[in-house]
Amino acid sequence: MSVWLLVFAGGGLGAAARHGVNIAAARALGIEFPWGTLIVNVVGSLAMGLIAGWLAFRADAGWTQHARLLLATGFLGGFTTFSAFSLDVALLWERGAVGQAGAYVLASVLLSLASLFLGLWIVRSLS
Repeated sequence: MSVWLLVFAGGGLGAAARHGVNIAAARALGIEFPWGTLIVNVVGSLAMGLIAGWLAFRADAGWTQHARLLLATGFLGGFTTFSAFSLDVALLWERGAVGQAGAYVLASVLLSLASLFLGLWIVRSLS
C-alpha cells in the first residue's frame, strides 16, 4: 500500500475519533470548557509515547515505518497535532537540549496564539 494512503487512512480515522471525543465530552461535561480538546491532547500524547516507544524496540522490523505512518503521522496527526509537539519536546529533552526544549515550548505556544489572534484581527479588519 502506498505510504500516502496509510497516512490518509490514519488521518481520516483520527479526525473522526477526535470528532467523537469532542461530541462525547460536550454531552458529558458541557461546553463551558474545552474538555474535548484537553482529552484529545492528553490521550494523543500518551498514545504517541506508547507508539514511539513500542516502535523503537522494533526498529529493525520491516513493517515499523508503515506502522509509524499509519498510527503516528496519520491517526494521531488527525486526532491531535499536540501529540507530535509533545514528542518533539521529549526528544529534545532526552537529547539533553533542555534549553531548546523550553524555547520550543514557549515559542510554539506564544507564536501560535499570537498567529491565531493576528489571523482574527486580519479578518475582522477586512470585514
